[in-house]
Formats: sequence, structure tokens, C-alpha cells
Amino acid sequence: MTAAALARMVRAGVAVTLVESDAIGIVGVGEATIPPIRSFNAMLDIDENDFLANTQGSMKLGIEFLDWNQPGHRYLHPFGEYGFSVEGVRFHQIWQKLRAAGRAGPIDQYSMCAVAAGRNRYAAPATEQTSPLSQLVQAYHFDASLYARYLRRYAEARGVVRREGKVMQVALRGEDGFIDAVTLEDGSRIQGELFVDCSGFRGLLIEEALHTGYEDWSHWLPCDRALAVPTVHAGPLTPYTRATARPAGWQWRIPLQHRTGNGYVYSSAHVSDDEAAATLLANLDGEPLGDPRPLRFATGRRKLAWNRNCVAIGLSSGFLEPLESTSIHLIQSGISRLLGLFPDSGWGDAERDSYNDFTAAQYAQVRDFVILHYKANGRDEPLWRQAREMDVPESLKRRIDLFRNRGRIFRLEDELFAETSWIAVMLGQGIAPQGWDPLADALNPDQLAAMLDRIRSTFRRAADAMPDHAAYLARHCAARGFA
Repeated sequence: MTAAALARMVRAGVAVTLVESDAIGIVGVGEATIPPIRSFNAMLDIDENDFLANTQGSMKLGIEFLDWNQPGHRYLHPFGEYGFSVEGVRFHQIWQKLRAAGRAGPIDQYSMCAVAAGRNRYAAPATEQTSPLSQLVQAYHFDASLYARYLRRYAEARGVVRREGKVMQVALRGEDGFIDAVTLEDGSRIQGELFVDCSGFRGLLIEEALHTGYEDWSHWLPCDRALAVPTVHAGPLTPYTRATARPAGWQWRIPLQHRTGNGYVYSSAHVSDDEAAATLLANLDGEPLGDPRPLRFATGRRKLAWNRNCVAIGLSSGFLEPLESTSIHLIQSGISRLLGLFPDSGWGDAERDSYNDFTAAQYAQVRDFVILHYKANGRDEPLWRQAREMDVPESLKRRIDLFRNRGRIFRLEDELFAETSWIAVMLGQGIAPQGWDPLADALNPDQLAAMLDRIRSTFRRAADAMPDHAAYLARHCAARGFA
């Protein structure tokens, strides 16, 4: 992803070299994303259908959460928005007032994405604001390995030079400690002015060479291991990711055109690796295509994402478990910030400091959102009781208190997660507001109830008219071969 985005710098006279080894695999057996990936692909002028066909991709309208509040409970975190505001009063405030009076259905009935997802339907979003399909907002599921190959071809076609091999040595400049060059296993030496570390958890440059340090968040997010396994595709091709709570963590399900990605994120303090593998294999929809692949991690982030002349992107920068599908977004967000703050050869501290400030703030925002799922749970196993009783960051505590009072959501303008996301998870995890915005009391309740009925019936009819998700993919972006 970084090489593809930096390919545009080649036209500006910047030489871009990608050092990569085919002997080193990538993390992921099927990836889920969130809507900003569309902006990244648009920046690269990538056609949506071509991208999906080359990566075995499918559409994603949200995330279904099973058994988080309590066993048997389900809710959807949809993309897009709930309903429409009225005279400056947010829709969820209107809904809360009418729901308390028994005059509104479940909130999912007022989300176009949720209604379509519940029927396994999909259609391309409409540009006409009068169409209910204008309320559709999509992200994707895709094969991470195929996406990497797709972007590798893209980057090389635009002037990025790829060097096959492993980095064996990193040389630092004596005068300032900046990275001067890397030496590959064949003895070749590659010098550079700016180095981007995409070496994963290892942090070959940012940590092993520059000793940047790591801020550990495992006291808030105790899951430290994962098992991943693909399965034969079985069942309907759902246009959403599924996250199912388990006694010692949670299990993901990511449907692609040719197979399904599955995994179990868990706390090694609460379950053994063998027990975790048994739990995962016992809860698969289809036949596994291999043995579960283990991953170990510590949730947190580097103390500096940009240190000296090295920028860490992806897992080398930090890791937040993939509960809300943010891993790829954090990569692409880091890349976009790097392009926006790209230095010249004589750069000072301003670009670096701005990059680090924004990265730290975004990681904290995503961290809080993920912690919310653990803090507000209704399960009765040791991990979940521990999570429910733990102290959380003050920033999250304030959000919970604000919502619990009158259902209010306060966001900074540059935050990743929209109001809908916070509403969906707060309500889904059982945080019920004690009241609503008093401005809602100034509106006519009969007119509001009629509006909600119209929204519900309009969205239902629109979803019923959409093609089945699998049929849409077969018609517009059928996979072009298997990995």
C-alpha cells in the first residue's frame, strides 16, 4: 500500500525503492475494512469492480456482533447513518423518545445499510439524494495476499523499483543517528533519505535500529494472541463481517467470493492455545483449508510513529486488535498523512511532530472505541468480568457518561468513527440513555412517528428490490481466479 501511494512521488523526481522478501508472509487470511478505504483506492484511481475481481472481494455494510451483551444477543454496527435529523435534532434522539413511548421499532430498521445487510442484499449507492440508496455506504472484504500483489503490480508499473531480499543490517549516521542505509542478505547496500518501516510487529527499523519504544495497552485490551484459518465458502455470502464473543475472546468471520476468513482473538491468560484452537475449529461454517495459524501481539503503539528519518506504517507502528476492522485503515491513514507532510531533503521537526501528534490521537480514539466493546458487556466468564470491572481511559469514561445521560455523542471533527458507530455500539452493548435531548420534546410526536414509519417502509422496499449480494458480485465483479 505504501509503495503504491508513493509511486506518485516518482513523477516528482523522487526515487522510491521497495525492499521486500517473498520468503516472508503477510498477516491475514481475509481482511475486512471500513469505508475510508474507498478514498484510498480513489486516490490511486483504482476501479472498484476491477479491484474486487482481482482480490476475491465482497461488499461490507457493517459488522454483526453476536453474544457480546449476553449469549444469544445480536446487534449490527452499520455504516451510513440512522434516519434523518429534524430541525437540528439528531435522529437517534427522536428515536429514543418514540421508542420509550412504544412508537418506534428497533433502530436497525432506520438504517439502509442495516436493512440491506439483514436481507443479504446489495446495490451500488445512488448519487441522487432523494433515493434511499444514497444512504448506502460500503467497505470491502478481500484476500490480503491478492491485494498486496495487485498493488505491487500497480507500484512497479508507475516506477517503483522492487528489490527482492531481506534486510540484514541497518547503518546509522554518526552525526544525528538517522538511518543511512540498509544492507541486504546478498551484500547490496541501499541508501536513502527517508525510510518507511513496513516490517510488521518486528519493527526492524523503528524499534530494532532506532529503539523508539512501545506504549503497551494490554491492561485495557488483554487479548494477546490470535489463530487464523480460512475455510471453504459455505452458506449465504453475507455483506457484513461477523464478530462472535467467546469465553476468552472473540471470533471473526469474513466472507470472500472463494472462501471465508476466520480467526479467534483471545487472552492467553484465560485459555490455552490448544483450547483456543479447539474452540475455533468447532465453530466454523465450512471445512478448514489448513491448520490454524498462530499470531502473538501486544496491543499498543510506538511512542513515535516518525522517529528521525524513519516512518513506521502498519504493524510496525502499533497494533489494535481487528474488532472494528481498523488495521488497514490505520495503514492507509498513515500513508495519507505522510503524503500530506512529505518532507524535502532539508526538513525540520514540524512535519515529524505534526505526524506524531495526529497518529497518537487517532490511535487513542480507535483504542477507546475498541475498549468500549469490552467494558460494556453482559457475559459472565472471568475475562469478561475483568473487562467490565476495569478502569478505562478518562476520554472513554466521559463518552459513556454523556451517552448514558441523554444519548449525546460528542466527536472531534477529524475523528474516525462517526456518530452512527458510537450509537450502534453503545446501544448494542447495553448502554441505555436515561433520557433524550429536550429539543426533541418541541417536535410533534405524531408527525415524528409517521416519519419513522415512512423511513422504515421505504428502506424495506428498497432492500427488497436489491439483488442478492452474491448475484451482484457475480454480475459486476466476479473473481478472476483463485489464489
